[in-house]
Amino acid sequence: MNNKRKLVILKIGEGTFDRGFPVSLQIGEENARSSLEITGRLPSLPEIIADYHSWQDSYLRLGGSLRLGASSVQIGNVSLSEECENWAAILQARFNRWLRSEAFRPIREKWLEKLLPEEEIRLIIQTQERDLQKLPWHLWDVLQRYPKAELAFSLPAYERVKRSSLTRNKVIKILAVFGDSTGIDLEVDKILLASLPNAEVCFLVEPERQALSEKLWQDWDIFFFAGHSKTQNNRGRMFINTSESLSIEELKYILRKTIDNGLQLAIFNSCDGLGLAWECADLQIPQIILFKEPVPDKIAQTFLNYFLSAFASGESLYLSLRQARERLQGLENRFPCATWLPTICQNPAEIPLNWADYLIEVDSKQTRQNSRRKLTRLLATSLLFTATIVGIRYGGLLQSLELSAFDFFLRHQPQETSDARLLVITIDETDIQQQNRDKSSLSDDALDRLLTILEPYRPTAIGLDVYRDFSVSSQYPKLADRLRQQQNFIAICKVSDGESQVTGVAPPPEINNLRLGFSDFLEDEDSIVRRHLLFMNPDPTSNCAANYSFSLQLAFRYLAAKNILPSYTPEGNLKLGETVFPKLKNRWGGYQTLDARGGQILLNYRSNPRPFSQISLEQVLNGELKPEAVRNRLVLIGVTAKSGNDYWMTPQGKTPSQRQAGVFIQAQMASQIISTVLDKRPLYWVWELPIEIVWIGGWSLLGGIVGDRLHNLLLKHRKIIQADTETQMSYSTIFIGTIVTSGGLYLVCWLVFTQGGWIPLIPAVLVGVGNLIISC
Repeated sequence: MNNKRKLVILKIGEGTFDRGFPVSLQIGEENARSSLEITGRLPSLPEIIADYHSWQDSYLRLGGSLRLGASSVQIGNVSLSEECENWAAILQARFNRWLRSEAFRPIREKWLEKLLPEEEIRLIIQTQERDLQKLPWHLWDVLQRYPKAELAFSLPAYERVKRSSLTRNKVIKILAVFGDSTGIDLEVDKILLASLPNAEVCFLVEPERQALSEKLWQDWDIFFFAGHSKTQNNRGRMFINTSESLSIEELKYILRKTIDNGLQLAIFNSCDGLGLAWECADLQIPQIILFKEPVPDKIAQTFLNYFLSAFASGESLYLSLRQARERLQGLENRFPCATWLPTICQNPAEIPLNWADYLIEVDSKQTRQNSRRKLTRLLATSLLFTATIVGIRYGGLLQSLELSAFDFFLRHQPQETSDARLLVITIDETDIQQQNRDKSSLSDDALDRLLTILEPYRPTAIGLDVYRDFSVSSQYPKLADRLRQQQNFIAICKVSDGESQVTGVAPPPEINNLRLGFSDFLEDEDSIVRRHLLFMNPDPTSNCAANYSFSLQLAFRYLAAKNILPSYTPEGNLKLGETVFPKLKNRWGGYQTLDARGGQILLNYRSNPRPFSQISLEQVLNGELKPEAVRNRLVLIGVTAKSGNDYWMTPQGKTPSQRQAGVFIQAQMASQIISTVLDKRPLYWVWELPIEIVWIGGWSLLGGIVGDRLHNLLLKHRKIIQADTETQMSYSTIFIGTIVTSGGLYLVCWLVFTQGGWIPLIPAVLVGVGNLIISC
């Protein structure tokens, strides 16, 4: 069979035969998105529907009742037969002229250009107009050139059903319902179904409604109905016995369950089935085979024989129907237009199954038992590993590993641009040596000259990250006045803590509390600064009474210039504009033993070798500072000299050469607050504990599955990995499985981290690899 399969969708939009219809054509490979789409139009042609009704009237006068009895198949009135054939020819000719119209020409030409005659093609005609589905589309002259093309109809609205299970058995399960058989012969249908290979057929003969409902509730691959049916007012009815008839609407809840359980195909070997198909389409049945008009018994039986023979032998559903339909032409001398009757209604979201696709090879009883035992063991070990690692993590034993993983992710996140809103003025060893200083690394004279230079350049705020717990010398009265009055000047102090015996540092006497920020950093047990303390309530005895951090005070000034003022949520979280800064909790992400007093957030260091503009004090005093480098910016002044002992370990580096000066960490903190509010730079977030447990448990289960499947796969290809013993196989499985599982987990966690999410990596690796080893 040719493997080139194409899916073509002809969409016919809303319109009428009086106004015409917009049309679009999509062409693509089977199981793939369409590679092209072109539009066209079917012009107005009210005559064609009149021709159809004339043909239909002549066809219906041929025999009378629905699914004509076997004893009445001969056409006694030759003139009626000729009339039907004449109207069929008129309708066919007008229909093809319509499809050769100039407005429809782009559709036709694109089809002929892109599709080859040897390709197997499924054409789905999507339209809401019911009368369009009744026209003889199989007679389109274009389709006649493609021997492996067959069409189906679909309504515009469709969706794929999310099935809870899909029936797969050693045999195909068919529910065959034989309804009211008054005047017709259904025995041939029963014989044909009973003789199908690899099929288990349940026959219901003229069932009561309750009996039919109970059977439909079970799992079936194919639903078959034979008997009387009809369509009235676009609704179909099946006559299930001599006294009862049912519409699809009356079975919709049961049919939805049947479809959910795996139903793939419905066959209505009865009359006038479009009404049934339209209602079934609303239930999203994958495929429906039906007759568009009343069908004689002989045609229904012959079609079923031809179709089932082709389909059960391995031919595709569409080509099986085409073969069966075309073979009916041999009976058209007795039954005019027999080839017009059978058709498919298709859910475009579903892919038709072949006969073999319904089947799987069923394992032996012992194999099934082994599979159940393996699954039970896998679930048990997954739960055990998950409970053990979660317990260990809860006790804080994994905290150092998780913090190291956090540091690794932070060092390897994508590089960001530098923050142009901040300028850092550094005081290095040279600057200190050149000053005539007594008490501070920044003398009164240098500070006075520096502020005199900066003030005309109109910075948003100036932050002095230098301790000055002493008054300005009497030689600099203007400096003292400036420190008292300059509202955009922020100074620091250090909070004393009686519990940790930390001695505080008092603020400059000239600075009031509103322009004061504490400089305290929070170090983890490994002495790394990962957290940012935004606010706290100092000890009443502390020399420093500042409630807000130095960095937050600076950020407040910058955001206030943009009319963004601080507030607090009912939970006590800081809110700036629409941005909330949730406080850390005692257990938060990888932290399990966290002192979460005050308002803390995780510090998101800007990933850039030079995150801020900087200039030395000497350069500023020598006139090298440009006004545009200061205007409307935050200016931080701090000591970067090694002798200042203001260097800290961060996730970006722990060695002496990698440690960062305190002023740069203060700048990182201020930048994070501003960037989060103005640039929507993400704050770090974590999952709640139940979600983390599910995540860890999921990787435990996945690790076991990977180990089991990989081990079985390598057993089949043991020569490729040059493993001769089970021990070698296990080592190979563990090695490859660990790389695959850990690599996939790392990639997921890293991608989430780049979006601000800190999700468990170390616990998931431990349970995943642990269960993988056990499964080998």
